[in-house]
Amino acid sequence: MKLKKLHSRLLHGEKGLNGWCSIPSTVTAEIMSGYDFDSLTIDLQHGLIDYQTALLMMQSIVASGITPIARVPWNEPGIIMKLLDAGAMGIICPMINSATDAKKFVEATKYSPIGYRSTGPTRAVLIHGKKYHQEANETIISLAMVETVEALNNVDEIAATEGLSGIYIGPSDLSVSMGFEPGLDREEPKIEQAFIRILSACEKNNIIAAIHCLSSKYIKNRYEIGFNLVTISTDIRLFGQILGERIDEIRK
Repeated sequence: MKLKKLHSRLLHGEKGLNGWCSIPSTVTAEIMSGYDFDSLTIDLQHGLIDYQTALLMMQSIVASGITPIARVPWNEPGIIMKLLDAGAMGIICPMINSATDAKKFVEATKYSPIGYRSTGPTRAVLIHGKKYHQEANETIISLAMVETVEALNNVDEIAATEGLSGIYIGPSDLSVSMGFEPGLDREEPKIEQAFIRILSACEKNNIIAAIHCLSSKYIKNRYEIGFNLVTISTDIRLFGQILGERIDEIRK
């Protein structure tokens, strides 16, 4: 199986760095793949991307060796299977609120007898090899997003779901669910306690603990407390940030 840069990083106990593609463009995806990310996530939920564009973006980053991941719009088996057949090596699924949700998600990423994924890896077998079917169940990364109070209350059961690779914290939605304003890089004690609770559940079950971040400083802290996969911002935010900084310099 190819495109396992993230897998190799985590297997050796190292920290993984994920990039985030929200712009529906093969050009920006190719630019992102030229940097030292371990994985790149193509966002079909809040990103401006549909399936066909996601396919083209995955084709544009394949030469980099970076692990392609897709965030699906919802816990819906059809789009999960279709993106895996297109070559995604991991799926991030939003709004996983219970062990039942997590089980449904994981089984959509697994072939029988573990799950109910339909066989037909059209592009996946072309780029990952003829043994794709035999290796996929052990290789595909499944990350369940915990981003509500309901999910937080059920996090121990979610983390214990058989076959789940890890939990991905959605800080903004979780903050809103807890009564705060949306946003990343949270430092409120109540939210931090929730993050630690999720991290502990991941560590207890020996699965990936992932979180979406904004600043390098915050990422360093997340690594230090035990998270082993972090996302740095998004392509849209980074583009706007650099533009804003340069224009401010000029205007001053």
